[in-house]
Amino acid sequence: MPPNIQVLGRADYAATLRAMHAFTAARGEATPDELWICEHAPVYTQGQAGKSTHVLDVGAVPLVHTDRGGQVTFHGPGQVVAYPLIDLRRAGYYVKEYVFRIEEAVIRTLADYGITGHRVAGAPGIYVRLSDPASHALLAQRPQLRVPGSGAPIPDFTDVGKIAALGIKVSHHCTYHGVALNVAMDLEPFRHIHPCGYAGLATVDLATVGVHASWGDVARTLGTHLQARLAGR
Repeated sequence: MPPNIQVLGRADYAATLRAMHAFTAARGEATPDELWICEHAPVYTQGQAGKSTHVLDVGAVPLVHTDRGGQVTFHGPGQVVAYPLIDLRRAGYYVKEYVFRIEEAVIRTLADYGITGHRVAGAPGIYVRLSDPASHALLAQRPQLRVPGSGAPIPDFTDVGKIAALGIKVSHHCTYHGVALNVAMDLEPFRHIHPCGYAGLATVDLATVGVHASWGDVARTLGTHLQARLAGR
């Protein structure tokens, strides 16, 4: 069954995190999956692997340490944040495929607005080509099959900007946290951190690449694609 969508609108980050914890702790085998969609007031969040050196100068904006994976990122108005609360064991797929499905939903959402989303090897999330956001040409730095025994790829951010960040947590095979897609937001706060742990990584939104869509429209589009992609087998 696809997850039930709950559109929360503008939601306090700390309160939403507490609600995700409570939902996940209380759910049972028959609890329906949910997909919460919201936006947050300006807030920086630091994942479990976060390093203080990636936080430069957050000023008066709150910095919240969370239990998701990943490094530091920024949330703010004009960004669609989606929190899938999925029982992976019931859905029938593992974490790696779960991440792939979320990224695929973002890619399909971008395609609906004429933008081509890309994956970059070694760097979760979705990116767009800065020189030609609509180009379907494959990135040289896309994920590819690795030679057995080879090291992890070093991300190459040449001519790409990050438009969607991913940070998840799985507890007792149930997911929370999720994905943030930049629609039309103040991107300046990203300059005060190393986004997702990468110094100098360009961060963009749909408005940057010429798409002028409302938060509500993009939220509905992303929600529909996430519902379809995250439905169990």
